[in-house]
Amino acid sequence: MTAPSSQVLKFLRQACFSTRHPPITFAAHQSRPCILNTSSLKIKPTLGRSLITTSFLQNSSGTNSPKTTDRGPPSDEDTQTDFNKMDIFSSTAQPATTIDACLPTGFHLNNGAKIDNGDGVLLIGGQAFAWRPWLATTSRSRNEMVNSRGAWQVTAQEAWGILDAVFPKPDLLVLGVGRYVLPVGKETKERLNGMGIRVDVQDTRNAAAEFNLLATERGVNSVVAALLPIGWDGAKR
Repeated sequence: MTAPSSQVLKFLRQACFSTRHPPITFAAHQSRPCILNTSSLKIKPTLGRSLITTSFLQNSSGTNSPKTTDRGPPSDEDTQTDFNKMDIFSSTAQPATTIDACLPTGFHLNNGAKIDNGDGVLLIGGQAFAWRPWLATTSRSRNEMVNSRGAWQVTAQEAWGILDAVFPKPDLLVLGVGRYVLPVGKETKERLNGMGIRVDVQDTRNAAAEFNLLATERGVNSVVAALLPIGWDGAKR
């Protein structure tokens, strides 16, 4: 098969492009300009710009705000959410040894008992005991409870002996070390862990709140608290 001659190719080109379409033109520049009806808008020139204030913005200025906060009688629909019913401890009475108030010199308990004179409190098995762990130190000083590394350190038998007599042992000891939180010394943690008790140390305010929640949820036999008054500042020796 031979290639077509140049004359045949020229004839085909002329036949294909003999009918020319007119070019497409856009007459947008010839159309009349769109005129915006601004009769319903208020235009106020400010600093070279136009500030458009519609009637919607005018109504949002507070002129149509309600005159009273009364929303009518409460609805009887049972589809509304009552958040008070979502509190699973609303019908559970708090233990008598939960903390009502933390004071610089002591504590107020839920049963009306007050511990003052700067004593701490030890809450075990629904019982409250005045706690003075600094008397178990060598110098019998409060500052002696903080070691040279800045950790809270009390390992004497006099401070934790009551935990040895408790059976069954609680799972957790919530330790509140005063106004600020301090780390627990290695020897103290080993002393308590050796009895099978985990330690959670916090400042006294947060420790009291944690004990109140856990004692209500898990019972007073599963969690104990050892709290120092918030007036003791172990971080400033």
